[in-house]
Amino acid sequence: MAKVIIKLENDISTDDIYPGRYMATVLPAETPQFAFADRAEFNASLKAKAFAPGSVILGGENFGCGSSREQACSTLKGYDVAVVAKSLSRIFLQNSINLGLQVVICPSIEASEGDELEITADQVLNRSTGQTFDQIKLPAARKGIMDAGGLIPYTRARLMAKP
Repeated sequence: MAKVIIKLENDISTDDIYPGRYMATVLPAETPQFAFADRAEFNASLKAKAFAPGSVILGGENFGCGSSREQACSTLKGYDVAVVAKSLSRIFLQNSINLGLQVVICPSIEASEGDELEITADQVLNRSTGQTFDQIKLPAARKGIMDAGGLIPYTRARLMAKP
């Protein structure tokens, strides 16, 4: 079960997720401290690790729009959160897959901050309201990369499995 730790509006940009003024810091071990830096209260909660691993950031439509900076994904992965959104920008989706950030596309999702979500292979169940929402499944290859922790761990595992 995953708790919604923040509900965001439509068109959340990569600059909101990881402000451009921090681009001098690009190491995945260092980027998390700047996640949602302009949302001071939420940033402080993340840094204080006030949320359980697997918690959910709930987005509206076009989550991750804007620049192609992959730090917007690595900064969230550093907190072991998942993103459930009505839609994701194309580049943010691909960066999420490549870096192993867990994302779920659920066009009709309805939830509030604090709601408990159960994410299955096909649906998202809002345990707080009893509603069930269909998700758009990623192709098996893309899901496999994401589930492996990203493109590098996926490729490493495939290479090591060859005789």
